[in-house]
Amino acid sequence: MEGRLELGTTPSGKKPALVITGASGFLGRHLIAALRDRYEIFGIARRSQGAVGMPLHRNLTWYQVDIAEREPLAAVFRSLRQVPGPRVIVHLAAHYDFTGEKDPEYERTNVHGLRNVLDLSRSLTPELFVFPSSLAACAFPREGEALDEESPADGDHHYAVSKRIGEEMLREYAGDFRPVIVRLAAMFSDWCEYPPLYAFLGTWTSQGWNRRVLGGRGRSAIPYLHVRCAVNFFQRVLEMRSEIRPLEVLVASPDGCVSHQEAFEAATLAYYGHRVKPIFMPGLISRLGLVTMDLAGRLQGNRPFERPWMGRYIDLRMNTDATRTRHRLAWEAMPRLDVIRRMPFLVENLKNDPIEWHRRNLAALKTVHLQPNLKLLYLFEAHERRILEASVSQVLDPQGESLYPTYRRLLGEDELRWAKRQLFLQLKNTIRTRDLSIFKAYCRHLAERRHRQGFSSEEVCRIIAGERDLCIRILRSDPGAADLAQAIHDHITMTFLVGLDEIQDAFDVLGGRMLPLEV
Repeated sequence: MEGRLELGTTPSGKKPALVITGASGFLGRHLIAALRDRYEIFGIARRSQGAVGMPLHRNLTWYQVDIAEREPLAAVFRSLRQVPGPRVIVHLAAHYDFTGEKDPEYERTNVHGLRNVLDLSRSLTPELFVFPSSLAACAFPREGEALDEESPADGDHHYAVSKRIGEEMLREYAGDFRPVIVRLAAMFSDWCEYPPLYAFLGTWTSQGWNRRVLGGRGRSAIPYLHVRCAVNFFQRVLEMRSEIRPLEVLVASPDGCVSHQEAFEAATLAYYGHRVKPIFMPGLISRLGLVTMDLAGRLQGNRPFERPWMGRYIDLRMNTDATRTRHRLAWEAMPRLDVIRRMPFLVENLKNDPIEWHRRNLAALKTVHLQPNLKLLYLFEAHERRILEASVSQVLDPQGESLYPTYRRLLGEDELRWAKRQLFLQLKNTIRTRDLSIFKAYCRHLAERRHRQGFSSEEVCRIIAGERDLCIRILRSDPGAADLAQAIHDHITMTFLVGLDEIQDAFDVLGGRMLPLEV
């Protein structure tokens, strides 16, 4: 059509700039993947682009910064001011958890971090500032009623309060740019990636005593939104950015809600191939059970995902009516991506690739109920570059002449750096899977290669031990390692111990000092 712009272009032909905070999160990663060919995207995240597996792209610029740290964030916004063309900001960065406890991150990230982003956004004069809130910011509606665009953000749990403060804060900036509030349903993917549903599926498909137990009458219900529908929703908001009214509230959700009983029946049918009858536990007994299980978990040092605060919501239904938004945007959640329709696909992924299933979902849990080895893995990835540079320096610095003479003589800096990256890759794989055989096999092959090159076992072991000591020292220097002493011992110290023993064994066999032993 004459005069019509191609989607994602400006009159000058340039792609509009899209700034996404929380770019490393669940929705952020999917948005970038879907929109990077249509927009010039500037991602802001605590984690690095490499750490979250986000591939390089000509239209993606990544800033690793914490939005709660004002000065580093201000430097990013000064850089963004140089970007020509219209700008839209989608503020996805937020803290949430399911502990029910008052985590200081709610104030630090959801309130102070948002304030920083809003203040600094004034200098960019964006066309639109999209603030994703949540239907969970609202109290459950009364029986027979539904949440809609007019519903107040009156939830009383910590996450809801932080989102209400955020929605109210936007009003202060409506004269500088157009803020829009998006209240999202519970997002999931075909790999689940929604912590409560992940916990439910783990219980319902287990052999545990409680695998058929549903709290109350099984009527507890919330709306679910597939992440692909969420991406389509945001794409539609961006397309209509010039038509969105300041402080408009949009609801990204299908109508209605899905109960625990409906999800249980769909999941168990897909998993077992036949219908499983649930056992309904009266609300009072369920609440007492949550308290008892949590107390037992505290005593054992491993609290369950289900917490006592969840008992308040037994048999409550978060019925939703998104009619106005659906007509406003000409958008709707696709029926085939309904959570009940997708349940066979979730179960198929759970059955056929359990490692990837748990990896994705444990990452979605963040620090809540996160296994120590994965917490250690994320900590290691955050410091990997520092460890790598220190490891290379200890060979190339003058004092390395006497400690690593063969490495300095036979390996150039590029080859040395590559070798150390390979070692850290195998270390990370071992930490992730808790499978020592990965690092053990790597060290066996390393020893065989170094023996052929003329290295001594002492020098090879010395450099591996040095890398172990660097890892431990740098990781322990991070305040985030305060509760990871045991994990560092189990997955760093012991992994290197096994690796060093394998190197010594290989050199002994290759040097004829020991016969090979195969069992």
